[in-house]
Amino acid sequence: MKRFRRHGHDSQRDRLKQELFQFNKTVEHGFPHQPSALGFSPSLELLAIGTRSGAIKLYGAPGVEFMGLHDENAAVMQVHFLPHQVELVTLLDDNSLHMWTLRAHKGVSELLEIGRFTLSGPPGAIPSVTRVTAVLAHSSGELLLLGTEGGHVFVVEVPGFRELEENNIIPEEYVGRRNLECVEALQENPLNPRQVLIGYSRGLMVLWDLDRRCAIQHFLGMQQLESVWWMEDGGNILSSHSDGSYCHWTVTGEDPQTEPDKQETPYGSFPCKAISKILQVSTRQGPPFLIFNGGMPRASYGDRHCISVVHSKAHVALDFTSRIIDFFVIREGDSPLSALMVLAEEELVVVDLQNEGWPVFHTPYLVPLHCSAITCSHHVSAIPLKLWERVQAAGKLQNTHYSRRPWPINGGQNLAPDPPQRDLLLTGHEDGTVRFWDASGVCLYPMYKLSTAAVFHTDTDPNDNMNQNTEGEWPPFRKVGCFDPYSDDPRLGIQKIHLCKYSGYLAVAGTAGQILMLEMNDELACQTVESTVVDLLQGQEGFRWKGQARLDLRQEPVNFPPGFQPFTLVQCQPPAVVTAIALHSEWKLVAFGTSHGFGVYDYQQKSNVLVKCTLNPSDQVALEGPLSRVKSIKKSLRQSFRRIRRSRVSMHKHHPNNAAKLQEINARLEAEALHEMELAPVQRKIEARSADDSFTGLVRTLYFADTFLNDSYHNTPALWAGTNGGAIFAYMLRLPPVERRMDDQVMAYPVKEIQLMHRAPVVGLVVLDGRGAPLPEPLEVAHDLSRSPEMQGYHQLLVISEEQLKLFTLPKVSSKAKLKLTAVDGSRVRRVGVAWFGSSRVEDYAESGLVVLTNQGDLHVISLPSIKMQVHYPCIRKEDVSGDRLLCLHQTGQGGSWTFPLSSHQLTQWIIHPGQHFLNYTCHMIGSTSICCFLFS
Repeated sequence: MKRFRRHGHDSQRDRLKQELFQFNKTVEHGFPHQPSALGFSPSLELLAIGTRSGAIKLYGAPGVEFMGLHDENAAVMQVHFLPHQVELVTLLDDNSLHMWTLRAHKGVSELLEIGRFTLSGPPGAIPSVTRVTAVLAHSSGELLLLGTEGGHVFVVEVPGFRELEENNIIPEEYVGRRNLECVEALQENPLNPRQVLIGYSRGLMVLWDLDRRCAIQHFLGMQQLESVWWMEDGGNILSSHSDGSYCHWTVTGEDPQTEPDKQETPYGSFPCKAISKILQVSTRQGPPFLIFNGGMPRASYGDRHCISVVHSKAHVALDFTSRIIDFFVIREGDSPLSALMVLAEEELVVVDLQNEGWPVFHTPYLVPLHCSAITCSHHVSAIPLKLWERVQAAGKLQNTHYSRRPWPINGGQNLAPDPPQRDLLLTGHEDGTVRFWDASGVCLYPMYKLSTAAVFHTDTDPNDNMNQNTEGEWPPFRKVGCFDPYSDDPRLGIQKIHLCKYSGYLAVAGTAGQILMLEMNDELACQTVESTVVDLLQGQEGFRWKGQARLDLRQEPVNFPPGFQPFTLVQCQPPAVVTAIALHSEWKLVAFGTSHGFGVYDYQQKSNVLVKCTLNPSDQVALEGPLSRVKSIKKSLRQSFRRIRRSRVSMHKHHPNNAAKLQEINARLEAEALHEMELAPVQRKIEARSADDSFTGLVRTLYFADTFLNDSYHNTPALWAGTNGGAIFAYMLRLPPVERRMDDQVMAYPVKEIQLMHRAPVVGLVVLDGRGAPLPEPLEVAHDLSRSPEMQGYHQLLVISEEQLKLFTLPKVSSKAKLKLTAVDGSRVRRVGVAWFGSSRVEDYAESGLVVLTNQGDLHVISLPSIKMQVHYPCIRKEDVSGDRLLCLHQTGQGGSWTFPLSSHQLTQWIIHPGQHFLNYTCHMIGSTSICCFLFS
């Protein structure tokens, strides 16, 4: 058979695939997962963040980003820049030290690891002797001082990591008398770099001379030491302790100093938490800034994560909603204090210390996407300029409370050209907000926030605001940051979003069956929102909903700020989660679906068009709501035992005298059951699913299309709906003429109903025109952004279920072709999207394709209309459930397909496209080193 193969055709197609498809990871957005260390270089103006997974990330001016990953799967404990150099040192929790540099490599500069080192210690030493707890990068740039758990301080020469044994610091006069415990802090004299202060955990501090290799002065503290700070005058030292106090010490040369000059406990005489870090920075005029972390009273505020800032009579306790990792101050020039940068476990906050009130900077990167739990996402590319500017203007009105000063970290220069198009990412959150992000370039910048909570009466207490400081309150708390993991009412959670970029209409669906229609308005409006209740059960008997109650709409007028403002509300009854939504802004219709059915709403006339119940009467879970899930599990077990019992009874009836054969059949059935139990979950066979399965009526996808339903000569608007039980419903829509659109009603008529034999959930529906191309989006043809669909010849309906793709001809709905994914590799389809792929060699050649994400984390590109597999790539991990659920697939203006899988609280951007359309982001560092933060090619 090999001689009949056409090798030329295959090789030609393979060459064409290389011109059409190329999959690359481009950029990661969002806050780093589990940050564990913070570093800053004042000379380079670069910020470094280390994570528990071993990643090291550098940030400078907006658009300047680097990332490195340690080979060891160990947490980064400390990050230190070498002064006035482009090197930094990281300490991992496996006690290894690693050196990184920014170096030119193959035409661009990258963050590269150039060395690693582990302390060996003296022969026979116990592990605590070499366990590093404190690191000091000496101002000479040639030495590292490493304090250990055993009280030793080792001196290491860099960048070669050569240990200078003769310079190691061991204060022998105290070793025999008292246990030094571990080294907590190492500080260099700001006026004399040859003097180093060593702080031990039991409270002892030793001033050491590196040249004479001896101790100059000892400071005997009585409390456990947490941190030390050497003031800029070189003559005074601050030390913070575990009892919530800090002490002032004077460098006099008189040895030893047994008591501090002054000891203070900022928050009273009651037991307080430790002050883990303290610093004091002088200003040109006026008193210095005192900044410290912790020290809160244990009984009252032991759970608060605070950094206190004291300046003259001003005293503020900055209150964070997550644990504080580290902080530092940023200066402008030699003396003036510019800003305070705080790295918390879930966000980065920068406070302006120059302006009155100490406002917070609006961060251009590292904005926490997960400020409230993300429940859905929606991506729109090639936004028209007018809509972009209106969203941008609405967002600026919300940001008046931020500092107006420019971003204080400006390392490097972003030389990237302006993005070729404007992209928006919309994220829906559990607290009922929709956030608009500028996803055009490297930085994911927050543009605008829409809140839907004002439309409803919720459990929110307007007086419960941590920002409201009462007069004389102590400690003087002030909430900062935007991370808020708690939701006042989980029913507000956003489940589906659809934005029409041409008309400006926005549809937002929520957890309690609410669908809000919004439109852009540049002025403040005070209005009520009209509501329409849709009964999806249509009077079914035996209904008993035990789920959540619906949200109560506010009857009084509500003030809506400029931006997207709601004008009508559809409330599904029962108030189940909205599982599918489709918006057709040209027809002024919105379709919605839940676990009980689907409907169509005319938001121009504000009236119902269609209501269809898809509920299976035996589906008690959908009938009663999620609270009866335990009861439904018991019921399913009972049904399973009954089926087994019925099968055995039927065998007895047919073979009453053949007991041996019955035993043989039962043994074979048990063996097959055991074999299926041993299969991996992704290796399940395709088989018909029972109609009694739970949530078979759940609507998975909705699709508007202008196609042929009744005959091959008259096309008509239609709505297609696919359910979790493999059922597909087609309704013909009769729209009145434009001149009578407000007078005559839109009518819907059932035309077709398809039931897939294997009853797999329908996750996508696409209608292909006479050329085999997907139908354009609403208003695309009207804006000359897409050619008109081909109405000559027959149309085709592509049905994408979890297990296979099947192509039907219209209007007869006869099967034409299919592609089984599960039979090949055990995959289940999770997300689908349509995209156009242009050739990298021929400008006017492009192909339409279907992009499919499976439960194995693979991304497949399937040709249309032939539905043949083209390429597949690994995209996300199988364990990443959130990435599977929140992935966005969309068509870009250049014809590529981007995906946005969300992993934990990070966002990764990918592109499938030939190299000619990749974005090239470069930047230039201060000095002679040219660096490139990302090269997407």
